[in-house]
Amino acid sequence: MTVNFCKYQGTGNDFILLDNRKHEYSSLTTDQIRRLCDRRFGIGADGLMMLNEKPGYDFEMRYFNSDGREASMCGNGGRCITKFAYHLDIHRNDYKFWAADGDHESEIDPDGTVSLKMINVDQVKKKSGDFILNTGSPHYVKLVTDVMDLDVYKKGRDIRYSKDYEEEGINVNFVEQAGEHEIIVRTYERGVEDETYSCGTGVVASALVCYHNENGFNEVQVKTLGGTLAVEFERLDDDHYSNIWITGPAEKVFEGVADVK
Repeated sequence: MTVNFCKYQGTGNDFILLDNRKHEYSSLTTDQIRRLCDRRFGIGADGLMMLNEKPGYDFEMRYFNSDGREASMCGNGGRCITKFAYHLDIHRNDYKFWAADGDHESEIDPDGTVSLKMINVDQVKKKSGDFILNTGSPHYVKLVTDVMDLDVYKKGRDIRYSKDYEEEGINVNFVEQAGEHEIIVRTYERGVEDETYSCGTGVVASALVCYHNENGFNEVQVKTLGGTLAVEFERLDDDHYSNIWITGPAEKVFEGVADVK
């Protein structure tokens, strides 16, 4: 099979994008997707997305992790596929698309950055001083004081493969408070099974945990290895967050053709 693809990145979180509106790539297997995402023997990416048609929506986002398995929501992926849709001449002032966790809205801002509305969060669990919440994907958030000195691969993997999370997996975020409105986040991602330069749903989870206004509007600047993102949200109480938006860059890197066996 010949695959026509585009490569996009959002704060270093990189993706292979496929226009699947004619169902050309629906038959790709888990192993083929894994090989496409391989950084030594394929194109190389943290994940692969297919842009599909869906009645009532501008498009559908179907997301696969780099291990080739279909996955839950990806925040940076949602921003990148919005820019991809624009480059496919799907031009909107505001986009509405379907993803694994349901409806999403997005828009391309005048400066070229992309804003994406995430699902509401209705539960934040606490565990031994850490936090567990689902922002479209499940996340474990641990507050630390030395995030840039941590062995994120080892410590993240230890939590991800611990007894409670080994079967389903969980993304693990290590977060340092850099200021009242600013945090630094490093994330170990399930499915990639390594640290990524940025994780959109992890950035959102971390920002919610690190709110600065007890109730009402919050805006948190989040530094990742790949760049800076902004998260805005309304905090209602300990367990309820709504009107959650993540904003940051989403850029096309290159396009090409790959042969897949």
